[in-house]
Amino acid sequence: MRQWMLRITAYADRLLEDLDDLDWPESIKEMQRNWIGRSEGAELDFVVINGNGKEEEKRITVYTTRPDTIFGATYLVLAPEHPFLSSLVSEAQSKHVEEYREHAFRKSDLERTELQKEKTGVFTGCYAKNPANGQAVPIWVADYVLGSYGTGAIMAVPAHDTRDFEFAMKYTIPISWVVRPDDSDCGNFVKPYSGEGSMINSSCSESGLDINALPSKEAASRVIQWLEKSGNGKKKVNYKLRDWLFARQRYWGEPIPVIFLDDTGEGIPVPETELPLTLPELDDFTPTGTGEPPLAKADSWVITKDPLSGKPARRETNTMPQWAGSCWYYLRFMDPKNSSALVDKAQEQYWGPVDVYVGGAEHAVLHLLYARFWHKVLYDIDAVSTKEPFKCVINQGIILGEVQYTACKDDEGNLISADSVDELAEYKQERIPEEKVMKSGDLFVLKDNPNIRLIARAHKMSKSRGNVINPDDVVLEYGADSLRLYEMFMGPLRDSKTWNTSGIDGVHRFLARSWRLVVGSASPTGSYPDGTITVDEKPSIEQLRSLHRCIDKVTEEIEGTRFNTGISAMMEFINAAYKWDKLPRSIIEAFVLLLSPYAPHMAEELWSRLGHSNSLSYEPFPKADAAYLKESTVVLPVQINGKTRGTIQVEETCTEEEAFRLASFDTKLSKFLDGKSIRKRIYVQGKILNIVIDMPKKAKVAQE
Repeated sequence: MRQWMLRITAYADRLLEDLDDLDWPESIKEMQRNWIGRSEGAELDFVVINGNGKEEEKRITVYTTRPDTIFGATYLVLAPEHPFLSSLVSEAQSKHVEEYREHAFRKSDLERTELQKEKTGVFTGCYAKNPANGQAVPIWVADYVLGSYGTGAIMAVPAHDTRDFEFAMKYTIPISWVVRPDDSDCGNFVKPYSGEGSMINSSCSESGLDINALPSKEAASRVIQWLEKSGNGKKKVNYKLRDWLFARQRYWGEPIPVIFLDDTGEGIPVPETELPLTLPELDDFTPTGTGEPPLAKADSWVITKDPLSGKPARRETNTMPQWAGSCWYYLRFMDPKNSSALVDKAQEQYWGPVDVYVGGAEHAVLHLLYARFWHKVLYDIDAVSTKEPFKCVINQGIILGEVQYTACKDDEGNLISADSVDELAEYKQERIPEEKVMKSGDLFVLKDNPNIRLIARAHKMSKSRGNVINPDDVVLEYGADSLRLYEMFMGPLRDSKTWNTSGIDGVHRFLARSWRLVVGSASPTGSYPDGTITVDEKPSIEQLRSLHRCIDKVTEEIEGTRFNTGISAMMEFINAAYKWDKLPRSIIEAFVLLLSPYAPHMAEELWSRLGHSNSLSYEPFPKADAAYLKESTVVLPVQINGKTRGTIQVEETCTEEEAFRLASFDTKLSKFLDGKSIRKRIYVQGKILNIVIDMPKKAKVAQE
């Protein structure tokens, strides 16, 4: 079948290098590095030896990241799809090799390279010459070598590779140790060592290569120099990344805008004036059965003419993969109605690159890698102004189902404590309803029998476990804002969290308190008054300080994606506001704007009740004033007739009148002042308040 490929491999180095500048989770960047799989090593040529022991002109080229271990190569392995394999196999082994190849072709690459599976292979009956020491090494075919990586052939060094070691032990192939760990003696080799060290058993006078006693890295460099000088190989950089297969044999998907001339088969791009190219309407888009895509059935669409020459032609009937559109959709959001360009340059420079991308780690080496490649292509043709599409990537945690409690049962069906079970899988298990469970310290036990410890675990939501929460049900009972707020209140965005339906009550009550604070209490019939109970008065210092501390905290937590602690800050604000005698409109309006990203529906309603006709989404987000964030209060001792009777908290700049007023309202101090005649007040700002009162004669004599 005709296929289309995008040369993502041409961007491999740039895709690697530019990862360092991204504010992405290190795990995601490492997944992309591993997927690209850049490695430095060497390509070596092993001359094929025929059945008579003579060298042939044919050479098998292998790729290795450890050229320093060349003297330890005791056999070669070819991939089942290697192009030389059929011509190398001896007559005696031909049938065995062909059967093995057919079996290998039925496996996926993942199955073939799985580390845990048993290694299998077949000897080809042929040998090759190790260029370093001249020894004849057997050539095997094994499915753990892939034709798509490197050259499709490897030199196997069983002493220093676990996979090769297992294979050699199974098929009794010689093992030669050539690397000694720096902290080990020569005689201690009992298992493969894949690390670096000092070279041993690595010298041959005939080839002129001697790397004995050299460190691994220096030895590798020396081997590459020798290979290039002797004509047996060269330095090589390799990648696991493969070009992007961009064709799909199905009806849906963006059509590929290319036509092929009937007489020459030449492919010609559809003129830009005829774009966008749209799919034809098809009643039957099932597979054709001939290998052609379903679009081949649309004869009136497929059969066309070259717009320039007028020659008869046929349209490309493959379509693009689903990733084609998802790689650049964010650019179109910046300028969705532009009919003359992908995106206007000014709009792209204003909006791009995307500040924050929130998505699961499952997109690390698919959408995120392909989008980066696509963006770099657009950057090279000057369609975008940045090298990368997404500045910051955040992986959200998953929400687990509610905690499930399980009891273990013995063979007779009796419940047993989980701490007495060594292997839970060997025992039957029984789900225990939550109402029959109680907590004992850090453990969960049966209410009826506290000696039976239970297994408490939250699983990923799935239909098979029956722990899926339908959001529609939650919205119906609590409202969309409560659901949204609870999901943010459960914990930091990046963490996985356990769902608990009863936990919604807390945030639901918070929203209800916020509503009543602004609107007022409901009437006996359940209805609320129009408007709000706010007043157009200047807020006090205390109110401003409470508001701006809330603004500062919420802003900081939003930027850090710690929405749960931002909600906690708003809860503290509401608690403080309920103690105020009056609610200044300016304070409440700012709070409603803070609440809007968390509970947009209720915030919009409150904004409207505050007298605004436009949506609050057009309002600037509140900014904290540093002047109200400073701690400017002090604890002021209060004396009555020279004896300290208590303290009050005041501003550093508090006046004598304000300090006396606060002392008069204090419950501990007021009992000494009520009904008394004040002779004088002695006030030292920020230090002390001494109130001198007239005392009854008997009390005065007693005091004297």
